[in-house]
Amino acid sequence: MSVIAKRIPFPILYIKKLDFVCWSRGNSRSVSRSLSVMSVAQRINMDVLVLKIEDPSCFWLAVKECVPGMVCEVAYEKLNDEMNQFYNNSKDIEELRPEAIEKGQVCVVFSEELQRWCRAVVQSVQPCMDGYHARCFLVDYAKYSFVDVENIRVPVEMFTNLPYRAKKCSLYCTKPLTLCLDFCENIAKMGPAKIWDSAAIQHFQNLLNEATEVKAMVQALEDDVFQVFLFVTIKDEKICVNDDLVTKLFARYEEPKGGVGSSADDLDSEASLNAEWVAVEFVGPTFVPRPKLPFVKKEPPGPEIGLAGSGSILEETSQRSRTVVNGNIVPMVNATAGLPLKEEKAIQTDRLPQFLYSGSLWTQAVEKNQQELDWNKFPGPNFTESYCWPPAARGYDLVAISHQGNDPLLYIPPVLTLLQLKSTYQALPNMTGPVALIVCPGWKKAQLVFDLLKTYRKGCRNLHPTLILGQNKEAASRVKTRGCTVVVTTPSSLLRLLEQNSWLLCRLCHLVLDEFEVLFSDPTAQVFTILDCYKKATAQARGNPLHQIIAVGTQWNKHITQLMKEFMNDPYVVVTVTEEAAICGNVQQVVQPCMDSTKISELLKILDFTQRNPQKVLVFTDSVSEVEMIHKALKNNSIVCLKKHKESKCNANCVSERWRKMHSSGSPVVLVLTDDCLEPLGITDATCVIHFSFPSLRVFGQRLQSMTDNFCTLKKASSIDPEHTKAKSVILLTENNFCHALEILGYLQRAEAEIPQELHDLAARVLESEENEKFSRPLCASLKAFGICKHRTACPDRHQVNLLIDITQNIPDEMIKTPESVLIVPFHIVHATNYFGRIVDKQKDQYAILAGEMKDYFKVPGHRISVNTVEKSTLYALYEGTLCHRVQVVDIPAKEEENSLCKVTIKYIDEGRTSQVNSDQLLHLPAKFQSLPAQALEFVVCRVKPVDNEIEWNPKVTDRIHHKIKGKLHHAKIVHTLGKTVWVDPMVGVANLASVKMWINEYNIRSEILSTGLGADNPEHIQEIQKLCRHVNVKEDTAGLEKASSPQDVSRQENSSESCNTSETCPCDDVAQTEEEDDSKLHQPCCHPEIKWFQDNETVTLRVKILCPANTKCKFSKEKVVFSASSEEKLYLADLELQESILAEKSRCVIKDTEAVIVLAKQKPGAWCKLLKNKNIHVSFDFEHWEEPEEERPFSVGAGKLSCPAAGTEEWFDSSADSDSDPESDE
Repeated sequence: MSVIAKRIPFPILYIKKLDFVCWSRGNSRSVSRSLSVMSVAQRINMDVLVLKIEDPSCFWLAVKECVPGMVCEVAYEKLNDEMNQFYNNSKDIEELRPEAIEKGQVCVVFSEELQRWCRAVVQSVQPCMDGYHARCFLVDYAKYSFVDVENIRVPVEMFTNLPYRAKKCSLYCTKPLTLCLDFCENIAKMGPAKIWDSAAIQHFQNLLNEATEVKAMVQALEDDVFQVFLFVTIKDEKICVNDDLVTKLFARYEEPKGGVGSSADDLDSEASLNAEWVAVEFVGPTFVPRPKLPFVKKEPPGPEIGLAGSGSILEETSQRSRTVVNGNIVPMVNATAGLPLKEEKAIQTDRLPQFLYSGSLWTQAVEKNQQELDWNKFPGPNFTESYCWPPAARGYDLVAISHQGNDPLLYIPPVLTLLQLKSTYQALPNMTGPVALIVCPGWKKAQLVFDLLKTYRKGCRNLHPTLILGQNKEAASRVKTRGCTVVVTTPSSLLRLLEQNSWLLCRLCHLVLDEFEVLFSDPTAQVFTILDCYKKATAQARGNPLHQIIAVGTQWNKHITQLMKEFMNDPYVVVTVTEEAAICGNVQQVVQPCMDSTKISELLKILDFTQRNPQKVLVFTDSVSEVEMIHKALKNNSIVCLKKHKESKCNANCVSERWRKMHSSGSPVVLVLTDDCLEPLGITDATCVIHFSFPSLRVFGQRLQSMTDNFCTLKKASSIDPEHTKAKSVILLTENNFCHALEILGYLQRAEAEIPQELHDLAARVLESEENEKFSRPLCASLKAFGICKHRTACPDRHQVNLLIDITQNIPDEMIKTPESVLIVPFHIVHATNYFGRIVDKQKDQYAILAGEMKDYFKVPGHRISVNTVEKSTLYALYEGTLCHRVQVVDIPAKEEENSLCKVTIKYIDEGRTSQVNSDQLLHLPAKFQSLPAQALEFVVCRVKPVDNEIEWNPKVTDRIHHKIKGKLHHAKIVHTLGKTVWVDPMVGVANLASVKMWINEYNIRSEILSTGLGADNPEHIQEIQKLCRHVNVKEDTAGLEKASSPQDVSRQENSSESCNTSETCPCDDVAQTEEEDDSKLHQPCCHPEIKWFQDNETVTLRVKILCPANTKCKFSKEKVVFSASSEEKLYLADLELQESILAEKSRCVIKDTEAVIVLAKQKPGAWCKLLKNKNIHVSFDFEHWEEPEEERPFSVGAGKLSCPAAGTEEWFDSSADSDSDPESDE
């Protein structure tokens, strides 16, 4: 059995054996007149006129000369003249109008194109703006025409005597031929097909168009279709078209089966089963025929190698299977060749078979693309492409699942091939809109596909690709698709476009779903909405244009069945990944939990169950000792079994022979083996696989390959019914199977298997363990930028706060004094919302002073002392133009460590960017320039994320923000801090009007991003970060708690420079010194609560933000307050050293539900300039209780009082004055 497509994508409706009907007013009577010729002039060579061509099996001719049994042209000319005279001069029009118009009705219509009355058959009736139009087939001219219903008349009997002038014909005994893959014989052969290749149709059309004379010899009449031999004369050379198509391997001869008048479908069905094969010779590393494409350079042919070279797994069990879905035959290719699959190998051939197309048209297309594709050095189709390109290039629907399923070259070459064939798209309406639509899961993949299309478009005629991303509704309405052939987009962008342009898909022929497993994992409704729109558009299409859906991916998805059933027509399903083939092949997956000590007992129970129905069971393990142990246990329990491992004396052929003989005798077969023995045995007919050792997903797939003979044809839409499955896989799960638990769990979830709770618990422990292993890694960049990481299991960075590592260091004074209004200068733009830069001190910018001193110092040539030996983590100076930077060496290539001159990686500690420079460019940095801490901070703009749930910013947005903000001054409000990462909302570009001491807002960064259409609101951003800080982990080792005060320590803490503004690791010994507590609490990690304070003339009020505080203790002294409490299993401690003195006996602490309120009585009435002696980031001024004197107003010049909106609002200050006396918040 071979891989052959059984799909007829272009059904054409023809009316058979209809009668003429003559109407009269008030009644109707039927007068039968056979539409077919009653007597056939057989064996007579007649001059004919070609009226219309569909393909070699469907074309229309008119007889030019007078032949016995046939009506000549003169008779039809006379008929037309009489008919036109009658209907043009008829006065009683109402009598000639039909009472009703129905599909299949025979009538006389007026053709605007021919400007005459013609006999016709109604195909359909469609409403329009000015009434109703009927689509009619003009039976004497073989034309389709749209006619106003007002121009339709009933046929008078005198005009129904002659048969139709247009004779529907087919080439006699000439059937389409195509290239098919015979897995049994390991060879590619030419075999029968049900539809004609586009190249064959084009060749047939060229012969008839170029002919100066066309003759036909009628051989038979089948279902009102004339079976003819067709002869053409081209340049004085006579050619039999039937023979020419066969000679060029476009067709085959088939002797007529059965009597005249048998169904064409029946004949073709018999042909597809009984036709002789035409062998084709191929060269290349495998039997799979590879197309001689422009991607492939000519190389000397190599020896022909069959499947034996890669394992016998692709024998009968790998043949194409079929199942009936929704009345259509659904073929499936299970291309699981060898252990393992060698898909990476580029395959080349020296000959061009009919792989994608053959004929002059395809050759011309190849020649046009040859030079450009050679420039791109494309090596040729790989294993998967060799299976996908032939059906895709013939217009079949295709589903492909492969490890290379994310490679756009699986579908781009065949789609580009089709797009160059103008004849395929002649039936499309003359409107704007793409012919091909490629839907990608995200902007990054869409950009890759678009770039590939642009690369190959020079060699493709009229290929005009367009990339549509992130358009809002207003922008979508302005999108122009005129002249566009291919559109590349994402689901959300396409749906927004369809809302504004519902006609967009009216010309669409090819719909490609790239990485369908990702498309279906996001909002599935989006993809099916697109498919519904496509289905409606194809249903309304006129004529019979090509319609094709291609879906490629790396994993099976449960929605694929629905896709094939409801939207595809007899698709090819190519699966080159065994474990994925097992899912769509209905392999039953069972997970059996047990203790490690009881695995043998559990195995015996499973085998006892299988004994009732003799099966062929394989028990896999990963060690020789376990094979021997299992074999001995089975023998002791009277179970006859075989064993095979690398140390056993019996060879693979002996074991395979005994495997076959035992099953043929009717007894169950049990084989215990290690994984490395499966390939030599070549077993593919097992019915049950037991995984005694827990496998990785790769090994799991190899084991399942032993059951490929028993894979079902296609996974049913409903859940797996054990009674309808021939193959079963049993996994023994123990408490020690931590390794590979996550990937096996994910696979079983996709297979919709029943999963025990033990596997979920095991996977949860593995996840927790992996997160703990990441504890010393930097905090996840996606988590910081958007508040969420969509790929936590694959992400290498941590997703939790580690207080031992995340310690706040070297916080600029501005963050403490006025967090509601800081000046920021970004220097390094990571992406649209993530930058590195520094905070500018409004009063006295220490870094500006340092930079001036360094510039003056290094102006002196004698001060520029080059470094002889570069050391990692050491600070140096780098002189660039007129600027001097402090840099730190973060990496020295290992091979260059002893070399005096090498490329080293440095970090600009005051700007945050990294670069590579020659080591001789680094200068010695005096100690006086090293005392100021590194100024670079990381800034994250809040509440905005990429549109359509993307995980990365489109470079267009990043580039726009980069040019707008780099090196410019911005006002920002700090809403959260974590180590050296600062979250700001909003961040506003401002200009300083020095003459009036005013700041002018120029733009809001968040608004700028949203205006591009590529950004979306992210209101949960800060809440997610704060939630992260509430779940804090602390290591037992406290050695890392010492704070760095010098920039020399930057690299040592590079990966641990985060800290949380709502919690801090605090020693609890202070509490122990003031209060008696349990020893267990002495070393318990503590968190510092968030404290807001305000004052009046006599008191200072502290609001300690703790939810439902318990075990509260507050100790007052003259210049100190110590507060401790517990909440939600966390211990909080605040040890505050006050700037001024208080009256301890009059101070008090009041506990409320959401906070503790501490009221301190001032020793001396009056205003305090600050609360604490030492800065504390967890203590800040409460602006809600800040009452200004009436004479002072916000933004007044001189006073500089500032009124700021709450975080999360778009508004910022309109103007403000530079101030040296802003209210101060303490750190």
